[in-house]
Amino acid sequence: MPIVQVHLLEGRSNEQKKRLVAEMTASVCSALGVDPEQVRIILSEMSKQDYAVAGKLFSEK
Repeated sequence: MPIVQVHLLEGRSNEQKKRLVAEMTASVCSALGVDPEQVRIILSEMSKQDYAVAGKLFSEK
């Protein structure tokens, strides 16, 4: 059973997330030869103040 974890900055719509998990599921099934019912995807949203690049919080950009 493949388990895929995706970290995203908050702010994406439910429609965008639905499209993402549908396309990721199809890709995992194609690459690994598994059925869609076997694929698990965990979406973890984080705020811009909980993510940093080059020593600066993303919320400061």
